[in-house]
Amino acid sequence: MMRSLRSLAANEQIALLFLILFGLLILISIGGTLYSLKEREPSQRRDDNWRQFRRDLKAIWVGSCLFWAAWISGPVGATLLFGVFSFLALREFITLMHTTRADHRSLILAFFVLLPLQYVLVGTRRFDIFSVLIPVYGFLAIPVASALAGDPRHYLERNAKIQWGIMVCVYGLSHAPALLLLDFKGYEGRGAFLLFFLVMVVGVGQIVQQVVSRSQRRRPVARRISRSFSLQSWWIGVLAAGLTGALLYWITPFKAGQALVMAIIASASGMMGGLAMKALKRDAGVVYWGNRSSITGAIGLLDRVAVMCFAAPVFFHSVRWYFKASI
Repeated sequence: MMRSLRSLAANEQIALLFLILFGLLILISIGGTLYSLKEREPSQRRDDNWRQFRRDLKAIWVGSCLFWAAWISGPVGATLLFGVFSFLALREFITLMHTTRADHRSLILAFFVLLPLQYVLVGTRRFDIFSVLIPVYGFLAIPVASALAGDPRHYLERNAKIQWGIMVCVYGLSHAPALLLLDFKGYEGRGAFLLFFLVMVVGVGQIVQQVVSRSQRRRPVARRISRSFSLQSWWIGVLAAGLTGALLYWITPFKAGQALVMAIIASASGMMGGLAMKALKRDAGVVYWGNRSSITGAIGLLDRVAVMCFAAPVFFHSVRWYFKASI
C-alpha cells in the first residue's frame, strides 16, 4: 500500500492528504458539537476544558486553511504569506513586551530591514546567509541601533526583548517556507510535503500532549509556568508524533525509521519551545499573546504559531544536514 501511495503524482498525493486532514477535522468538529449538546451536570473544570478544546480546534482549522492557501499559492506566495505572519506575530510580541521610545530605531531595523531581508534570502534560496543573518548580524545590529538612541536605562533588558522577538517570530518561522524550497536528489520540487509533514507531526504531538495532561493526574515540571506540562504527557505526545511521522514517510524522502526520528525531533523541540513561550507570557503578565487588553490586530496569532517557531528551524537544519539537501 505504501509503495502505491509513493508512486502517486504530487498533485494526487496532496489531494489525498488534504482530504484526510479536512475529513478528520470535520469529524472532530461534529463530535465536539454533539458532545456539547449532551446534558450533564455543570462543572467549572469541564466548561474550562470545553472552551480550551474549542479554542484549540479553531486554531487547527485556521492553521490548516492557511497551509492550504500556502500550498496553492506556490513557493513565492507561501514565502510572502509567512512573511506577513512573521510581521503580525512580531507586532504582537513587541506590543506585549512594552518597549520604550528609545527602542524605535531598533524596531524599525527589525520590522523593515531584517524581516524582509530574511524572507528575500529564503525566496532566493541563499540558505547559508539566511541561517546567520539574524543570529549573527541582527544580534549585533540591534544593540548598536539601540545605543545610538542614547538611552542606557534597562539597555540589556530592552535589547534582549527585541532580539528574542526577532529570533522567534522571524528567524524561527521563516524556516517553514524554507522547507518548500529544499531539493533532494530524486525529490526535486516536492519540498511542500516536508512542510506538511512538519505541521502534521507537531500538531498531533501538541494535541495528544494536551489531551493527556487534562485526562490524567498532572505532575507539572514547572508549575509556576504551566500546570499542564508534565514529562509524562510530553513523552506520550512525542511518541504519538513519531508514530504519525512513520505513517507519513511515503510523502517524504525518509524511510519509515528516519521519518519517526525526524518527527520526534521536531515535536520534542516544538513542545519545549511552547513551554518557553509560556514562560515569556507569564513574565509579561498575560495568559494569551492575543488577549483582549492588547492593541494588536493579530489576535492570538503568536499562540498558534509559537510551537512551529521552535520546531521549524530544528527540523529544517536537521533535515538539511542529514540528507545534504542541494540548493
